[in-house]
Amino acid sequence: MSDPQPLPDDAGSTALWPGDTGTLRENSRRALLELLKGPYLSGVQRPQLWAALMVDERAIRARLHELFLDLVIDPIDEFAFTKKAETGEFSAPSALRRESLTFIDTSMLLVLRQILLTARTEQRVIIGREEINERLAVYRTGDEATFLKNLNGAWSRMHEKFRVLHKVDDERSEISPVVKFVIDERQVRALTETYAALAVSEEQDASA
Repeated sequence: MSDPQPLPDDAGSTALWPGDTGTLRENSRRALLELLKGPYLSGVQRPQLWAALMVDERAIRARLHELFLDLVIDPIDEFAFTKKAETGEFSAPSALRRESLTFIDTSMLLVLRQILLTARTEQRVIIGREEINERLAVYRTGDEATFLKNLNGAWSRMHEKFRVLHKVDDERSEISPVVKFVIDERQVRALTETYAALAVSEEQDASA
């Protein structure tokens, strides 16, 4: 059996086990891991990890750059997440899995984003499931039961997968500020145009 590896001379108090060559402190490593796991690190939910990120931001950002990733921080609403680094002409591999979004997922994210931006002066933005369903009714295709099932599935994914909604009670949830960054501007424009076209079509059908 080989002898335990000695702690590296430069590891100092950051070494967590024999042979550990890492230089980040424990909470900073946990913050880095949370960022890599995604979808984001919340200062409200994980205050100790957020504090570690603020202290070791430069070192954590450097670690992410080594994986061709960039760090996005919102210091006001206290959340951070990773995205693929903008590398210009250099062709960098993607280290992030792209989450597949259904049309209803994307539509619900857009509606949540619009509600949040409209209520930007509010400290907390709380929305009811029924209000969201009413706003998305314009996208209904097929029978009502199937559409409602799809809406309920998307509502659950907003909480569990994307973590952009936090439950207040059985029918109401608080919108997380991170929803502003979950869909990009191209998707926002495309969905807004689709929504506008559907609204015009409904008005024409009603007046026919």
